[in-house]
Amino acid sequence: MAKSGYTRPPLIAGDTAARPAPSAVLYVANCGPAVGLTHDDVAAAFGAYGEVEGVSAADDSGARVIVQFREPAAAGAAMAALHGRPCGRLAGRVLHIRFSVPAAPKSSVSVALPVALSSSDLGIPGIHLVEEFVTAAEEQELLAAVDSKPWKRLAKRRVQHYGYEFLYETRNVDSKQFLGELPSFVSKVLNKIVTFPGVKNCTTNLVDQLTVNEYPCGVGLSPHIDTHSAFEEMIFSLSLAGPCIMEFRQYPKGSWRAPSTVNGTDEASIQDPQCIRKAVFLPPRSMLLMSGEGRYAWHHYIPHHKVFGI
Repeated sequence: MAKSGYTRPPLIAGDTAARPAPSAVLYVANCGPAVGLTHDDVAAAFGAYGEVEGVSAADDSGARVIVQFREPAAAGAAMAALHGRPCGRLAGRVLHIRFSVPAAPKSSVSVALPVALSSSDLGIPGIHLVEEFVTAAEEQELLAAVDSKPWKRLAKRRVQHYGYEFLYETRNVDSKQFLGELPSFVSKVLNKIVTFPGVKNCTTNLVDQLTVNEYPCGVGLSPHIDTHSAFEEMIFSLSLAGPCIMEFRQYPKGSWRAPSTVNGTDEASIQDPQCIRKAVFLPPRSMLLMSGEGRYAWHHYIPHHKVFGI
């Protein structure tokens, strides 16, 4: 959810946008830092239709924003002029615009969740965890190698892409845009992956794509299942520089709703009694494999947390 207190409008059957009432607040997709557009760029472009009070991230993708006007008429004029059309002021991008809706208020109820220390304790088929997959010295070598390469900045984190780039605005990859072989600094990791539990059942090219994510303290990962078309049957995740707790959620068919946060606290479906929740501790230097049921039937998620300084 954006800090503005507004979020993405709900979807109805067939993935057709429901029509919220006209307001001064717009939800704009294919627009934001992940596609090379700053919030100032967006404010300047939309400011041609009326006074813009603010632009903020709609979610963690970096490719969707909330634009808040002073007057509803200005928001309506902007949507009429820009929705579904290339915007010359924003590098010719085709924007997808809807009226935004207020985010649901934060619940005061919290639910404790046991944290497994191994994949066997977690008990989700297809999820495998190996601790100390790399040594402490190898970890430092990997961190130094990564930090010597250029980063791409998203709304709340930095990323690097190798092999193929994941396009956040389309939630997919362009298979025709091959970036080259994976970097040499991951060669040792790739050689060890072939011995990983469950890898012998893989029917496709094991690893041809690498995304490096740098998450600042307190920044998490919204619940999601990685796009089927962009990623194949096995997804490996190597944790470096620090530990985290990863949560897995299984929703009854059709019950999932987009997550939101209020004042830095994630509130995504933790009160849903139909949602099955499990969590596992990922120590530094551990490798996680998501495959089979754990890959396709469970959302994975890293909770957002407030971080206080003294």
